[in-house]
Amino acid sequence: MHIGVLTGGGDAPGINACIKTIVTISAEKGYRVTGIRRGWNGLLAFDPDDPASRTEHIADLDSELVRRIDRTGGTLLHTSRLNPGNLKKKEIPAFLRNSPHLLRSGLHHSGNFDLTDHVLRSIEALDLDVIIVIGGDDTIGYAEHLSRKGVKAIGVPKTMDNDVYGSDYCIGFGTAVTRSVQYIHQLRTSSGSHERITIVELFGRSTGETCLVSAYLAGVDRALIPEAPFDPETLAEFVIQDKDANPSRYAMIAISEGARMIGSKMIEYCGRRYDEDGHEPAGIGQLTRETISMLTGQEVICQPLGYLMRSGIPDALDLMVGFNFAQLAVELIAEGTFGVMVALQKGIYTCLPLAEVSANTKQVDIGELYDMRSYRPKMRSVMGKPMFLY
Repeated sequence: MHIGVLTGGGDAPGINACIKTIVTISAEKGYRVTGIRRGWNGLLAFDPDDPASRTEHIADLDSELVRRIDRTGGTLLHTSRLNPGNLKKKEIPAFLRNSPHLLRSGLHHSGNFDLTDHVLRSIEALDLDVIIVIGGDDTIGYAEHLSRKGVKAIGVPKTMDNDVYGSDYCIGFGTAVTRSVQYIHQLRTSSGSHERITIVELFGRSTGETCLVSAYLAGVDRALIPEAPFDPETLAEFVIQDKDANPSRYAMIAISEGARMIGSKMIEYCGRRYDEDGHEPAGIGQLTRETISMLTGQEVICQPLGYLMRSGIPDALDLMVGFNFAQLAVELIAEGTFGVMVALQKGIYTCLPLAEVSANTKQVDIGELYDMRSYRPKMRSVMGKPMFLY
C-alpha cells in the first residue's frame, strides 16, 4: 500500500502530530508513505517527465524523519490554498502553460481552468494507492472531486474556524481558542490601565465559532460573529454601559474577521471601502474601531490576533485529535474504506462520505448559542450537547 499525504489551506498546530502518526502507524503495517509538498500545488506542479521536479514537490516520509515533528506547530509538508480545479492562468505552472490541448480542455466558462487531468496523471506517475488530505472545506472539497474520478481519498478536517461540516472538531481549533483566551486576558491589563474600549479581531470568515467560544471562555463584554450582522449604534451604547459598569473602566469586544455591520450602517459609517473581492481592506475590527470611536468619543483600540492564533506548539487537545484522526485514517485504509472524511461527532470518532461534507456547510446555531439582541454568547442549555457545544 502506497499512501500519499498532503496538507492544504492555512497551517495549524496539530497537523504535524497527524502526519507523524500516519507515518508511524503505516510503517507498522508495512505501508509506504509519500509526502506531497505545498498541498494540491504539489501534484499540480509535479512534472513526471522531470526528475528534479520530484525532489522539489515530493518527500519520502519515514519514522525517523517525523520522530519529533509533533512537538512543533505548522506543517512539515508546507501548504498552499491552491485548488487545481479552479485556477487563474497565472497560477498554472510554466511547463503546463505550454500545453494548448490541456488548457483548452480545462478552460471553464468562468475563464478559470480545471487541470484535474494533470493531477490524475501525477497521482498515477507517483503510483499512489490512496491520498490522505488534511485540510478545510476547499482542500477536502477537491478531494471529493478527485474521489468522483476514481481516486481513493480520505479527508482529515483541519481549520481554526472549526467549520468543516460533519465534525464537531477540526485540528487547530483547540489551540486557536486557547491562544485567543490567553491574549484577550493579557490585553485586559493595557485596556484597564488606559480605560479603553478594546476590540480583539479573531479568525472566522464565514462562521463565528472560534470567536464565540473564545468570547464565552474569556468573558468578554460583547461578541460579533458573521451569522448575526450588528448595528454599530446599538453596539456603541452597549460598550459604554459595559465600561461604566466595570470598576477598571474598560470594555472588551471580540469580533470575527467575517463579522459585518447591518448593510446600510456599513455604507453610512465606513463608505464603500472594499477591495476587488468584496472584502474590507482595513478589516472589520479596524472599521468597527473607527466607528465606535466616532460614535462615543472614546479611545478605542483594535488588536487583530491573526497568525498568533495558529503559531507555536499545539495544545493537548490538538495533539490528541491529530493523533487519533491519523490512526482512524490508516484504519480505514486497512479495511478498504475510501471516499470518506474522519470526524468527531458527540465525542465519538467516526467517518462520513466526502460527498456529504462537500454538499453542506456548518455555522453557529445562533438560536441556541447566541443572543442577537445583546451581542453576547448565550448557552441556553448544554444538556445533550458535545464538549464544544456544536
